[in-house]
Formats: sequence, structure tokens, C-alpha cells
Amino acid sequence: MNGKQRIKTALSLKQPDRLPVDFGGTATSGIHVCNIYNLRQYYGLESKPVKVIEPFQMLGEVEDDLREVLGIDTANLFWRNTFFGFKNEKWKEWEFHGVPVLVPDGFNTDMNQDGSIFQYPKGDKHYPPSGKLPKGGYFIDAIGRQRPIDEKALDPKDNLEEYKLHSSADLKTLKKDLEGINKEYAVLGQIGSSSFGDIALVPGMSLLDPKGIRDEAEWYMSTLARKEYVRSVYEGQCEIALENYKRIFDAVGNQIDVVFVSGTDFGMQTGLMSSIEAYRDLYKPFHIRVNDWIHKNTEWKTFIHCCGAIFDLIPELIKAGFDILNPVQISAKGMEPSKLKKEYGRSITFWGGGVDTQKILPFGTPQEVKEDVRRNIEVFFKDGGFVFNAVHNVMGNVPIKNLVSMFETVQEFR
Repeated sequence: MNGKQRIKTALSLKQPDRLPVDFGGTATSGIHVCNIYNLRQYYGLESKPVKVIEPFQMLGEVEDDLREVLGIDTANLFWRNTFFGFKNEKWKEWEFHGVPVLVPDGFNTDMNQDGSIFQYPKGDKHYPPSGKLPKGGYFIDAIGRQRPIDEKALDPKDNLEEYKLHSSADLKTLKKDLEGINKEYAVLGQIGSSSFGDIALVPGMSLLDPKGIRDEAEWYMSTLARKEYVRSVYEGQCEIALENYKRIFDAVGNQIDVVFVSGTDFGMQTGLMSSIEAYRDLYKPFHIRVNDWIHKNTEWKTFIHCCGAIFDLIPELIKAGFDILNPVQISAKGMEPSKLKKEYGRSITFWGGGVDTQKILPFGTPQEVKEDVRRNIEVFFKDGGFVFNAVHNVMGNVPIKNLVSMFETVQEFR
């Protein structure tokens, strides 16, 4: 089997010839740019700056030579627009934690007296910054730019400003990018507009002057206090998403294997932060509409990223039509691999959960990493329905010896 066949077999809930692996396929299953540089050095690959393809989390590009060494079966297909509104193009050199990297031309920053760094919407310094990289930090935090809220003047269109229909030029670029992907890899498309409350998008970091409800805490409270407003926003997002998925399918058809539908988190470390009733009322109807259209009109599989202790919510996600659950936060309460596999392993593919990224991968010993990876694979891999990935992105402070231990253990199942 090649990578595409291996992933598609796992998604059909059958066991492929060997363990399917993803790193770098989505913005929630990637590797920090510093780690990619260190891995390239360790494995003796060409020494060169690594592209920062997702500046918000400082995720790096996994090129084909590294994919081959690490046994990765996936490739990403992102829109070139970043979280900050500038495009991934016209690369320039930058240095990050002593590592040479390439950043897009719109990556325009200012250093503050405290050593932190400001990032600007669309790279335009004429407007207040929308992101801040703390001194010594490895990723950027969103800066709140909430205007005073006038309840009478609230307009759902303000929270839809960044959601646009894809133009013919956008689709032409998408087709060009797709042509550059090795056909042996499974293609993961992070290309829609169906966020439905993804808190990473609420602040509107790409907008020069965001309007509406843009404060994160205010948004969460609005799902109860301004429910009809939020519902109207989701209605608008859904219509845009459905039209965009139609346009994408008309342009590239089934060359895409997986689409990232939602990145909305419903869990905390210890339990749900949104009740099941609230999910059924405010989110599930839109998830069903999107998933139903995709399943009726394409061969794509649908992917939801949802962190936290969400064991009791998983049946609702399955009923809503999701094929894939990520990141499978095994460190959260009630998210033990054996329990997840037993209850839901015949109904949904677990994409992640391969290693604990909160404690073991960054702070454990190589032996502890090896034991954790092996234990999780032995549970999840049996009978298919599993793609190995860490619990969320691999952060920049992970020791190279632990990364190597993880990948060497993965190779035991390859």
C-alpha cells in the first residue's frame, strides 16, 4: 500500500498493511518549525531554512524527504491565506529560537521593550497588532480587539466578515498547489469556512478592524446569552461553507481525501465545557448539513478537531456524520485509549492519541516516550480506525531525543 491507500483503508475501519501516520497534514496535527529543523539536522537531510506555513502556531512545512524518513502518509492542502490574513508566499528569511526559517512576506513584526513581538493583521502596521509572541515563546497569542458592545447595533454580518466565497483565482491556486503533491500521499484539505465557534478564529486576527463579538470569553457567554445572534452567524457560515465545498469539488473532485470541517473545542481537562443539549441545539444541525452534503456528493471523509474530555459527546459527533476525531486527548479525564477503542472504535477513526504531548513527549525520558507510544498504538491500531499522530501539534520545546524515540517506536509498526 502507498500512503493514500493506507489512510483510506484505516478510514474504512479496516486494518491496513502497517500503521498509518500523519504529521503536518492539518493545522492541528503539525510539527513546530524548530522541531522540523532539528529533525532534518538529525537525519542528515539538506540543511536549509524551514518554511513557517502556519504562523499563528509557528508550524513548519514537512517536505517529501522528511516524510519519507519519518514514514508519513499524508500531505496538506491549505489555503494560502494565514490566520493573520497575509498569504503564504514571497518567502523571506527570519530567525526563531536560533533556527533559520522562512516566513511569508506579510509576516511583519515589531519587537517590544519586554522582548515580545507584535504581529499585524494582513501584515499592515497601520493597524493595531492582532497577535503577540511572548518573549521566549514558541507560538503567537491572539490580541483581543473587542469594541464596546452595543446590543442594539449587533449585526451577525460583522462576525461573518472574514468568511468569503472562493474566487476562480483562489480555486486556480488550489489546483496548482494540489498538482504539486505526490499522488501517493493522502491529501488533507483545510480549505472550508465551517468553523462554527472555533475559538482560534473568533478574534478575527486577519481583519484590520474586527467588528461584532470578538472577545473569546464574550463569545462563549454569547452562546447562552445571545444564542439567536450566534445561530445567525452559524447560518451564514454554513451557507458560505456549503457553496465553497461545491466550488472546491467542481474544481478538484475527489483528489482530496479528507476535509477539515470543524476545529471547535467542546471539552476541558476534566469534562465538557458545553452541555450535550447545547451541542444538539446550536452546533449539531450545522455539522449535519455540512457532513451530509460532503457524503452525498463526494468521497471525502470529514474531520473534526475537538480537544478535552469529550467521551460523552463522541456519540453526538458520530451521529452528526463525522468520520474522524482529532486530537484524541488521552490525557483528559475519561479519555483512556482502551475505553475509547472499545466504545467507539467501530464508528469513528481516531486521528491522534499516539503520545501524550502535555507531559510525556516534552518532559518525559526517551524510554517513557517509547512506552507511551507503544502502549497507545497497541490499543488503537487493532482492527483499523486509527491514524497515528500526537495529541495536537508537537510544540517547539520537545527535546530531539524524545522526538526520535517517538518516530523510532512508530517504525516498529511500519
